[in-house]
Amino acid sequence: MAAAAFYDLDGTLVRTNLVHAFAFSARNQQGILKSITKTIATLSSVPLFMAADFFNRRLFNDIFFVRYKGESEDRLRCLAQELFDTVLKPSIFPGAYELIDKSRQLGLRQVLVTGALDLTVQPLAKHLKIDEYVTNRLEFVDGYATGRLLPPVVAAASKASWMRIYAEKEKLNLSDCYGYSDSMSDLPMLSVVGHPTAVNPDLRLRNTALQHDWPILDLR
Repeated sequence: MAAAAFYDLDGTLVRTNLVHAFAFSARNQQGILKSITKTIATLSSVPLFMAADFFNRRLFNDIFFVRYKGESEDRLRCLAQELFDTVLKPSIFPGAYELIDKSRQLGLRQVLVTGALDLTVQPLAKHLKIDEYVTNRLEFVDGYATGRLLPPVVAAASKASWMRIYAEKEKLNLSDCYGYSDSMSDLPMLSVVGHPTAVNPDLRLRNTALQHDWPILDLR
């Protein structure tokens, strides 16, 4: 395969995001009181998450993933399949299946490049028949999350850096590759491929796509 299709995940192929995945974990804590407390804390923090994400994706990561501190690795892994079945699978955009199928028919490698956690992405990627992906990974010490991410952190410009390294390693020409994302924060990712596409784009990305005459898709 001489080229690849690189996909962002949240907002691009699925309507959910990192907060939905964490909220599911919060609702399924051991003990009703702990579940209620963590759920309320998560909901009250949504405006902060949105503001941080708008300003800087790395800032969002610093603020958001610390919420996982103290979570059991075993429990998160046990919840992963249930999270997929009840939250993620129903949230896959109808057009995502067709886009991936057409891309695969063109002979393109299917690659997810996402800031979501590996625990979340694994069953989803399997369902979408996407074999290659790069994700964020929580750091665990003695079986419990520290609230930090293992390097490299996948966000914004680092996605583009990973794609360049991947393409060089796999001998792919990025000019022949395709990129799909919904967010202006992924402009670096879209800019390094020869065929960028704005998918369900936010206002800033839509305007950028129109200025550069990039295709705009609505998979919803």
